[in-house]
Amino acid sequence: MWKKAETEYPPLEPHYTPPVANPVEQMKGGAVIGPSILVKGDVSGDEDLLIEGRLEGRVELKQHNVRVGKNGKVKADIVGKVISVEGEVQGNLYAEDKIIIRQSGSVRGNITAPRVTLEDGSKFKGSIDMDSKGSEKRVENNAAGKSSSKENAMNLGLDLKTDPGSIRP
Repeated sequence: MWKKAETEYPPLEPHYTPPVANPVEQMKGGAVIGPSILVKGDVSGDEDLLIEGRLEGRVELKQHNVRVGKNGKVKADIVGKVISVEGEVQGNLYAEDKIIIRQSGSVRGNITAPRVTLEDGSKFKGSIDMDSKGSEKRVENNAAGKSSSKENAMNLGLDLKTDPGSIRP
């Protein structure tokens, strides 16, 4: 009368999700700055970030992915593991792994990363530093604002003795 019917349940099969080859495609979770949001100031945290709105200041997510969506407009330096730009960025980009500027993307600033991809049709004005040995230290120094104008000039390949007017504020 009070006995529970014993129902046989099939054994659960382990769920396997194959790894995604592109780290940017792994950004399914994380924080989102929506299209109607304006952020002024520094952004830091421990998760991936998608920017579809406007951001002015600084983004520091060194161990996480940062994606500027098609509607995103950023006036900031960005530090991240993988940085993908589909919108507009005015500022320097520093990545531990890779920077991707998509076809719809536009960047005005310097890029420092071991791997850089500029898709056909993307817009870029600045310099690219892909020295994998020295880039990690430069990423830390530049991101922390510790580099001097002399170091920046050397990174850009300028000689201050022969071309003193080459550095402008």
